[in-house]
Amino acid sequence: MGVLMSRRQTVERVQKVSLAVSAFKDGLREQPSTRRRAEAGTARQGTLEQEVQEGEEEALAGPSQPEESSASKAAWERLRDGRGVEPEEFDRANRFTPPAFIRPKRELHDDEPPDISLEQREQILNDEMCEICEVWTAESLFPCRICHRVYHDGCLRRMGYLQKDSAVEVTETAHTETGWSCYYCDNLNLLLTEEEMYSLMETLRNCKIIPGVCLTLDDFLHYKHQVHKQQFERTMPEAQEEQAALQFNALDPDKKGHIEWQDFLSHESIQLLQKIRPQNALLRLLTPKERERARTAFLALDQDNDGFIGEAECRQARHSWFRKHQKEMVSCNVSISHVGPISEGSPASSRNGKSPEKILPAAKQEETSIDWLGFLRENVAYILAARPNSAALHLQPLA
Repeated sequence: MGVLMSRRQTVERVQKVSLAVSAFKDGLREQPSTRRRAEAGTARQGTLEQEVQEGEEEALAGPSQPEESSASKAAWERLRDGRGVEPEEFDRANRFTPPAFIRPKRELHDDEPPDISLEQREQILNDEMCEICEVWTAESLFPCRICHRVYHDGCLRRMGYLQKDSAVEVTETAHTETGWSCYYCDNLNLLLTEEEMYSLMETLRNCKIIPGVCLTLDDFLHYKHQVHKQQFERTMPEAQEEQAALQFNALDPDKKGHIEWQDFLSHESIQLLQKIRPQNALLRLLTPKERERARTAFLALDQDNDGFIGEAECRQARHSWFRKHQKEMVSCNVSISHVGPISEGSPASSRNGKSPEKILPAAKQEETSIDWLGFLRENVAYILAARPNSAALHLQPLA
């Protein structure tokens, strides 16, 4: 009887929650739409400190507070849904509707070791039709260097994902060793599940981070201090503060004095993945192209072909994933399996005359050897962090 009563109570609770959720959704639909801002069509360049100050001034004013609350709520909804483009930031005329992003779900077998063989190379095949219009044409299709999707540049423009500056970058890098990431792979935040996304949003809310706003060094360090104190209930050590400052510099390669919101969000997303998911689960996020590039890098470092490399070589490979802006970019007329970052120990880099190949075997005998799967586990977070097209390093490799 007790079991039956508990099931009945559970059903009643589920029904109550369902009614509450439905009422909440109905309330959202009835709310008035957010008024288009005067500065629509321009990128947001303000920092977090400026946004907080403006928010305090508007709160004191009184009448504009409900509208600001509505705008802030819309920003959090875009963050939750993985949308990086403000609907008011570009003209809707003659544009396609952006796709609805569906966040992934964890599977029961995700934490088990995946079967990724070193000897068995993977055949890489790109799609033949544009991901957006689903039409094949004779004009050039731009392949993503991470996934199998291909795109027309005209379709990317009509989607609002290709602006004037990025159009030049796509056309120059899509068919080179550097490569170009599509809007799916460029957004590391889309790797998070709904539960992980809510966890990140709660952390950002508690630290008073406003979505879409650039962060200065003081903002970034203050945020890191707050997160560390909430997690460990003590002040962040000086060594970790110095590491956070180095990470800020890596996220600000152009030395603008602030980091863009998308770079900050990508950094926090990959950090959260490292904390929550085991390495086996992260390995399952790698695409065939990324696994093939990792094979090429490992085989280039394994000079004696014994299936093992040293720790120094493994650390060396971490820096190679982020070489996206090479001075000399070779046309991508070779097999896709050879496309990707070139490690310092690869034969291609030995032409410079300063290759460390001669001293690596001696150092390799003194260090702990790392096999193929160990190499993948040690580098998987850096491989994922190298997906965005931004020049920023979203995960600074340790020395």
